[in-house]
Amino acid sequence: MSRETSAPELEHILVAAAAAAAARPFAATTPAERAGWLDAVADALDAEAEALIALAHTETHLPAAPRLKGELARTTFQLRLFGQVLRDGAFLGATVDHADADWPMGPRPDLRRVLVPMGPTLVFAAGNFPFAFSVAGGDTASALAAGCPVVLKAHPGHEELSTRTGEIVVSALAAAGAPDGGFAVVHGFEQGITALKDPRISAASFTGSVPGGRALFDIAVSRPTPIPFYGELGSVNPVVVTPGAVAARGEAVAKAYSGSFSLGAGQFCTKPGLLLLPEGHGLEGTLREAVGGVARQRMLTERIASGFAHKLSELRAAPGVETLVDGTHQGEEFTPSLFTTTAKEFLAGGEAVREEHFGPASLIVTYRDQAELIEVLETLEPGLTATIQGEPDEAEYVRPLLAPLTRLAGRLLWNDWPTGVTVSWAQQHGGPYPATTAPATTSVGTAAIERFQRPVAWQGFPDALLPEPLREDNPWRLPRRTDGAR
Repeated sequence: MSRETSAPELEHILVAAAAAAAARPFAATTPAERAGWLDAVADALDAEAEALIALAHTETHLPAAPRLKGELARTTFQLRLFGQVLRDGAFLGATVDHADADWPMGPRPDLRRVLVPMGPTLVFAAGNFPFAFSVAGGDTASALAAGCPVVLKAHPGHEELSTRTGEIVVSALAAAGAPDGGFAVVHGFEQGITALKDPRISAASFTGSVPGGRALFDIAVSRPTPIPFYGELGSVNPVVVTPGAVAARGEAVAKAYSGSFSLGAGQFCTKPGLLLLPEGHGLEGTLREAVGGVARQRMLTERIASGFAHKLSELRAAPGVETLVDGTHQGEEFTPSLFTTTAKEFLAGGEAVREEHFGPASLIVTYRDQAELIEVLETLEPGLTATIQGEPDEAEYVRPLLAPLTRLAGRLLWNDWPTGVTVSWAQQHGGPYPATTAPATTSVGTAAIERFQRPVAWQGFPDALLPEPLREDNPWRLPRRTDGAR
């Protein structure tokens, strides 16, 4: 029986997260204090790792090791990394312009700008990453780091794990001295919609399907007071293989690609769903052997398995599409499927060949020459990633591909595979719609904190009334830009 948060419970949670209870005390804390909270949550999760991994395995069918063990390690790492972001201080964007009577635009007043927390934030957890994109995942970590209370809408695919993880987070925050009401988990589809519509929620984030994310986005922006909605939705993630790469290491590329698109039963938002190979590549045998050797894997939920089976049948029946490896399935367990078509057929095809297939399936598109390859790239729907497998001596061949690939994605890869998304300072996990609803932002990496902040400028205030990041003596010792100089 699924969990559902009652209406009185939800109202209590929203009241607690609102300005009078948690948002103002949260905003008033120092970055160092919030860094301590995140470290405490990470420590608490690590202490319960064995039990949490066992629970996640039971609910999601994902292997305990290395998958879930590694994912929990990623989760606690990114919590601690945001602690480093807070201690560094640059995330506040503190900027000071002193009064200048000789400013070319006319006398300039004293102006000081800093980023402040957005306010209570609603986070919709993902189904395919029960730790890293869920209760204590990246959205929660970045929102808490920004100083925002978090209401976490649990995913129905791992409700027991969400409840237990939420209990650990609440307890760790309290022990670390965080204000009450700053974090809570809610269950239920309608409860998520109710929370999204509630005027006390100031921002929302989501990781999931295009239809689900778009429906929530439309609600967020059609409220009487619209709010930012950071949705990470869908992506086909094309991989371009150049003629030189085929000649130099075609078999290795084919094997690595097979492993990448079938990893985790193809249930990654960065799964390479489209492989662009030159005509006459001669890798059919290698691909059949590599894909055929991948064991059957269970999908996350019955609903996902059913949806994938339906999309698979549509792709299999699409005009011009041939089956290279016909995967099998038993219940919710699938072996990978691989299909192939020509660029000409792809350009004339419909949604079945162009859309994301969330599961272990991928489509090969063969191109005649560089011009036809560029024509295909120009027609693709934007996504999260775009990859080139090429050789160093093909710079002149590759250079014309970079403009269409940059249009497509937020992360470009050279001789790598998109299914690895490290958490770091320079990471970008986003892209034009439908990859995300906010293409200027990222949901992975330290810049994710920027989604939950907004700028405020202070003009002409006496030093005693300014927030600490803008005071003349810079008491927090922040990196700042002063009168145009860093």
